[in-house]
Amino acid sequence: MEHVTRIVIIGGGPGGYEAALVAAQLGAEVTVVDCDGLGGASVLTDCVPSKTLIATAEVMTNFDSSYEELGIRVEDSTHDPDDPARVVGVDLGKVNRRVKRLALAQSHDIVASVTRAGVRVMRGRGRLEPSQAPDGSREVVVTPVGDVAGGGEERLAADAVLVATGGHPREIPDAQPDGERILNWKQVYDLEELPEELIVVGSGVTGAEFAGAYQALGSQVTLVSSRDRVLPGEDPDAAAVLEDVFRRRGMNVMARSRAASAKRVGDKVEVELQDGRTITGSHCLVAVGAVPNTADMGLEEAGVRLKDSGHIWTDKVSRTSAPGVYAAGDCTGVFALASVAAMQGRIAMYHFLGETVTPLNLKAVSANVFTDPEIATVGYSQADVDSGRMDAWSVKLPLLRNPRAKMQGIRDGFVKLFCRPGTGIVVGGVVVAPRASELIHPLSVAVDNNLTAGQIANTFTVYPSLTGSIGEVARQLHTRRTAEDG
Repeated sequence: MEHVTRIVIIGGGPGGYEAALVAAQLGAEVTVVDCDGLGGASVLTDCVPSKTLIATAEVMTNFDSSYEELGIRVEDSTHDPDDPARVVGVDLGKVNRRVKRLALAQSHDIVASVTRAGVRVMRGRGRLEPSQAPDGSREVVVTPVGDVAGGGEERLAADAVLVATGGHPREIPDAQPDGERILNWKQVYDLEELPEELIVVGSGVTGAEFAGAYQALGSQVTLVSSRDRVLPGEDPDAAAVLEDVFRRRGMNVMARSRAASAKRVGDKVEVELQDGRTITGSHCLVAVGAVPNTADMGLEEAGVRLKDSGHIWTDKVSRTSAPGVYAAGDCTGVFALASVAAMQGRIAMYHFLGETVTPLNLKAVSANVFTDPEIATVGYSQADVDSGRMDAWSVKLPLLRNPRAKMQGIRDGFVKLFCRPGTGIVVGGVVVAPRASELIHPLSVAVDNNLTAGQIANTFTVYPSLTGSIGEVARQLHTRRTAEDG
């Protein structure tokens, strides 16, 4: 009887369930061990919920900031036209109930998809046994959780194991979340009322996204940043635009201010900074990064090398240092993006099952910060150019010059393109605009396929459209290169 390849996947997020679909399609016997629900944090507590909340905030921002300029008149006898107060409000409890409903629906869709593909889904926590069997297989011990808790452990033999366990919110020791006034980014969806004064600790992607969203929903927001600017890991020009927008809309952005503690005082929260200053608000959201879910899984005992941060070391085809063990997603610390996790998971299965595989190419990854305006990036960055890691020319074109942007009342944003001086090959790009996540794709195609600025410049764009700025910035780069060559 022919041996069927057995795959056990620990973790049902994008890295896990996408890998499961690939492995099942290639004829493997696949089991996914998951303790929270398929989709993982990305679907249940992070990406899908936060972007659903942000979608509501985006509608409110667009209405508040544009309706007068666009000539829209609000007929409301209760509204004093001389009163600067906003004319729309939000029922946060209703918003959050919709957020959680959509997240669960997405998770159920994923369960149905993998089940149809023949994948077995187990509710439990997986742990690797220390040694391989003589035939090279691994053993995963599954401890039941939730509604199946109390049952006995089950041992699963596996020819290959994929660890895709994600991460959880990092905490400040003296700012422990209580789920009511001091919150992490998994707990905000339980709020029934909009925070009157929200203090957001952390100005990375998660902190900036939530700060902008709650400001748009009607909270008075204070953003506490330990660095010189918001979004310290993003393009500096893009971060400067966003910080200017935040301040203009009334947000209190506190740079070079590190939070030391947060405590409840009655119905308020006091956040103490390391320099001794104290900020008071009604709620505090702590968004200071994530910790990989790699503890108590027997990984190091099984020969899996961990970094000092607790992340799993992997190579470009998702192998760990232990034979037959792969890893994907946030637990690897490569890029905390669902798209990257999914790609890592697919690559792992293609590699183990003997299919043609292309190693992970991080320079082709496009990413987006879902603030307003959005910040989308792909390829090499301004930091790469400034440091000399990439020799490239760049041109930045403000959206103010774009006719469609003028029509829509868009004032903030730009398109920036990087290309090689000699060949004109596009190696990176930045778009700061409403729906930049939709506009970055042509630049991603260019980077991934080594297209030149001239090729983009000579491609038709719709007039008027925001993509016209992509064509225009490419023409400026191409003209510069042609002039230099001449």
